[in-house]
Formats: sequence, C-alpha cells, structure tokens
Amino acid sequence: MKVLMFGWEFPPFKSGGLGTACYGLTKGLSRNGVEISFVMPVTPEHAKADFVKIIGANTLFKNVTITEIDSCLTAYTTEEDYDSFDTQRKEIYGKNLFKEVSRFTLAAAQISSQESYDIIHVHDWMTYQAGIIARTLSKKPLIAHIHATEYDRTGNNPNPSIAKIEKQGLDAANLIIANSNFTKKNVIDHYNITPNKIRVVHWGIEEDTPAYHLHFSSPLKKERIVLFLGRITLQKGPDYFLEAARKVLEFEPNTTFVIAGNGDMLPSLMFRTAALGLSQKVLFTGFLMGDDVHKAFQLADLYVMPSVSEPFGLVVLEALKNGTPVIISKQSGVSEVLKHCLKVDFWDLNELVQKIVMVLRNKTLHEELKENGKKEADTFNLDTPAKKIIKIYQEAHYE
Repeated sequence: MKVLMFGWEFPPFKSGGLGTACYGLTKGLSRNGVEISFVMPVTPEHAKADFVKIIGANTLFKNVTITEIDSCLTAYTTEEDYDSFDTQRKEIYGKNLFKEVSRFTLAAAQISSQESYDIIHVHDWMTYQAGIIARTLSKKPLIAHIHATEYDRTGNNPNPSIAKIEKQGLDAANLIIANSNFTKKNVIDHYNITPNKIRVVHWGIEEDTPAYHLHFSSPLKKERIVLFLGRITLQKGPDYFLEAARKVLEFEPNTTFVIAGNGDMLPSLMFRTAALGLSQKVLFTGFLMGDDVHKAFQLADLYVMPSVSEPFGLVVLEALKNGTPVIISKQSGVSEVLKHCLKVDFWDLNELVQKIVMVLRNKTLHEELKENGKKEADTFNLDTPAKKIIKIYQEAHYE
C-alpha cells in the first residue's frame, strides 16, 4: 500500500509532539509494509529517513504571489484578521503561518499529480486543505488525523478561520483518526462529527534508543528536581505548575523546579516567578532538543504534566522510558491508557501539591512509580498503532 502523507514537521525539524508522532508513525507503517511519501513545507538539511520519502513543498511555486494563492482557496485568514488577534494568538500562529498554509495547499495540487498512492493521510488543520485538493484531483480516500483541536490549543476560544479549516477537513475525510477518546469527544462536541466516522488510535513510542541509556547525572545537582517540559502555552498549564511550585516549597524547600520549553506565556511566567521571589528555585532552560530532552528527564526526580487540555501526551511515555515518575492531568489522552502514574485534575492545585510532596518524601512510592511506570511504557511500541492505522486505510479504501 502506498500513502501520500501531508505533515507540518518531521524530526529534526520540529517544535513539539506532532513531529515526533509523525516520525514514529511513518517508521511503524514502513516496518509493516507501507510505502510513504511525506510532504512537509520545507526540507531542511538532515530531514531524512531511510523509511520514508520526504518531499518539500518549498521547492515549488517560489515565484507565485500571495494574491494568486488566495484566489485558489475557500478559507483564508487575511492580514486584517491577523491585526485583530490578541497578543497571545499572534505569538501562537505568527503573521505568516496562514500564507505558508496557502502555499503548501497550492503545492499539494502539483505533488498529488506526480506521486503514486492509494491513500491520502493528513495531520492537523495546516494540512487539511492540501488533503482536500489531493482528494479532489485523485479521487483517492482521505484520512484526517487530528492530534489537537483548535479548541484544545486556545482554551475553548478558537480562531474562527482555523476552526473553519479544521471542520472542512474533518467533513471532507472518509475517516478520521483521533489520538484518544478525549480528542474524539472534542471533535464530536465542537464539530458535530458523527461518532462512527472516528477511529481512536493511541500513540506508540520508539521501543528503544541509545538516549534511554545515557544514565545522565550531574555533580551540580544539589536538590531534588521537579520538571515541566512542554510548550509554555495555555494548553499545557505551566501557570499551574508554577503555582504548585510555590506551595510545594513551603513543605520541601530543598527542591528545584525546572521549566523546559518555549511559548507565548514564557515572559509572563518569568515575571510571575520573580514576583513570587522564586528566581533561585525555578529555572528556565528554553527549548530542548535531542539528547538534552532525555538528559532533563534522567536528571529529574519527578515529571509533572498539568495540561488543561492534552489530546494525548507522548512526552509522558518519554519520561517514563527515561525512568522518571510522572504526575499527569486527568484531562489528557494518555491518562486513558496509563495505570502506573498519579493523576490529578489540572485545576485542583491542592491535590497536585499534595501528590508532588508525597512522591518527594516517600522513597518507596517514588521507586514503585519509577519501576512500574517504565515497565508499562516499555509495552508501548510503534507497530501496534501502525497496524491499527493500516486497517483504517483498508476500511477507507474499500468502503
């Protein structure tokens, strides 16, 4: 089976979990006999993999004007729309993202006519219009994969233009893949999609990599470390992490809280840290990549994911495979499939504080969460979700 897949990022060109998920998915599909042509906006140096053909849309239409592109699309966010965004949305989406989505969509028309494939598979709203054009031209089945809805990203305050594109893609798809029942419910509630059109496939993770065996430690580590690693945005709940840190330090003063990542909330979070007098206890690392991510996990005594709305949370499996106990939000897809972790409602600050303190103080609990969590994470692999998706391809192809 041959698949034309449209994605927005692919390691090492990635800004979050979407790139990691696409890498793992394509690797798993390839191992199970699927040939994949993966189309992304640009093909930076080293964006290569021996199990997938990578195509960069940046090689096409370099001289086409934005005006020409606009005329090809039914949904487009203008610069006037951008000017009306609040500061947070400007930082989330950027001034040129919509134009790049437009270029990507137009390039899809040429790419889809050049490649040989049986199925079209698209990832999140940035690629949905590309998939619609490819389906229109080729008459091949379209699979829309949704990793996070616009409602997840914005705390139920969606950008209307993005929500419109998202619904267009979901409506046009033959079948939809959601990465959790949590996401499936959001798709049904917000976009009025019939449930029998949606298939849930929980994410897998690379079974083993050299990074999991770094055994990283540092002589500079003097205190226990509690880690937040993710985008510094409303969706991920970094403000809840900081407020929990303030209270935990009243009980466990010999603790350092590390916030790793970048995002629109970073400046306000740093100001809040200073205002609370916690600058010596809360460290900001910025965005981490590659082995530095694994080193951060291996150095930490506890990883906390207090997400307000987390469609899955692949980073939790990464933490566990690095031997780091986790506390996760109940408002997450990964909470549906994990047992050996502690779970809290993101808004229940007192419970979050209580559980952080409990893990830091109780060595037996810490070791049980560490050992059993790692064993459980080791049961996740790339083949299981790949095989489920192949069945979805077959279902869409013969429907």
